[in-house]
Amino acid sequence: MPNNRIALVIGATGLVGSELVKQLCIGEHYQQIKVIARRSLSFSHPKLEVTVCHFDNITSEHLHGVQDVFCCIGTTIKKAGSRPAFEQVDYHYPLTVATFAKQQQAEHFLVITAMGANESSPIFYNHVKGKLENRLIALSFERLSILRPSLLTGERPEVRTAEKLGEWSFKVVNPLLIGPFRKFRSIQGAEVAQAMKQIALVPSKQQVTIYSSAEIAKKSHFQPNE
Repeated sequence: MPNNRIALVIGATGLVGSELVKQLCIGEHYQQIKVIARRSLSFSHPKLEVTVCHFDNITSEHLHGVQDVFCCIGTTIKKAGSRPAFEQVDYHYPLTVATFAKQQQAEHFLVITAMGANESSPIFYNHVKGKLENRLIALSFERLSILRPSLLTGERPEVRTAEKLGEWSFKVVNPLLIGPFRKFRSIQGAEVAQAMKQIALVPSKQQVTIYSSAEIAKKSHFQPNE
């Protein structure tokens, strides 16, 4: 893979995004890593360029010259405060960024949705994630990679009590989830970040690829040829 590519990460202060930025800065695959974030990052690197900007103010120019876009935006309805606020973060912002990326001829859009993503789902969270997937597919990127992880675990910048309880439960349950139930195992945010990087580095002729949580876990341990 050429090492003159430029990547853009949206959602770089979250569980997956913060780890992804660090991983993308390592190695010679990218000459520059751009980040649009609502606050400064604690991490710095010579390749890293951070633009502090509210997502409402993102423009097409922010995507200029970018080949690979990594979208790691995500919140919860509780944190957002309402369903419309959640939809703004998990649907409208990613779709806006993707639309600008398409306008700027970005080649590969990678996005994290959810295991149960389905626009027809009666569960609002899964419905929003599924609606996003369908709209992204309709944009017809040269390459679109959709990652559907199960419960994400790891050290978050903010404490989410319900998710912490879920993490504790899955530590007990994970070893029992085998065979067809393996796909329900929780997954570390760092694993998802590693998988996103590996997916981006390995060329593919397939226009749209959807990765299950189990497939993400496998990708996170795969090392492509340098």
